[in-house]
Amino acid sequence: MDEHRNLKLYDQLLQFPLFQGMSRSEMLQLAGNTRFGFHKMATGKTVVKDGDECRQLLFLINGCITITSKSDDYSYQMTEWLSAPWLIQPEVLFGTATRYTLTARADSDCHFIILSKDEVMRLLDDFFIFRLNLFNLLSAQCQRHTHSAWRRSPRTLEERIVRFFSDHSLYPAGKKELHIMMEQLAVEVDHTRLNVSRILNDMQQRELIQLSRGRIIIPMLERLFMQ
Repeated sequence: MDEHRNLKLYDQLLQFPLFQGMSRSEMLQLAGNTRFGFHKMATGKTVVKDGDECRQLLFLINGCITITSKSDDYSYQMTEWLSAPWLIQPEVLFGTATRYTLTARADSDCHFIILSKDEVMRLLDDFFIFRLNLFNLLSAQCQRHTHSAWRRSPRTLEERIVRFFSDHSLYPAGKKELHIMMEQLAVEVDHTRLNVSRILNDMQQRELIQLSRGRIIIPMLERLFMQ
């Protein structure tokens, strides 16, 4: 029974980069000796809340969640739909700011594997590949952030708007919903409200976005980069 459970856990964990490259024997050892938590979250329930302290890693292994991030002054927010497998903000488990900067809710019935911070620390000591994978994951995030300042500047207003959508997304594809007033978006992209409105309406006519008061729905963010 334990062997069957460990094999199932082995397959679930291999969906995540933190466990890639580990041998079968290492994975079975890890699965058998690590205290994992398992949690089911019903549709609509809050998984983590902006400002909560991060004390564990949450691995979404089944289902879909929404992630909502807000600007510092609460003038706008972006909501994204993300499907399993997904690891929720591993970068806030360590460092000086160990609190979530987003709110995650279950958009369907979801199943999570939970790994406490103490267990993460033990795995970092016991498994070199796990330690290396975590370093690689955090390094990749840091490198993307560093590179962002050196990208080519948008040449048109539409490119500025698309860049704004992209820069405020965790994942560069899928459905997004931006809650923002037209005046605020004009400030963010440094252009007039009239021109921003004109470009957004043109994008809506091309079925790239859907507009309503104070809300921009982006059915597939990746389509905006194909124009």
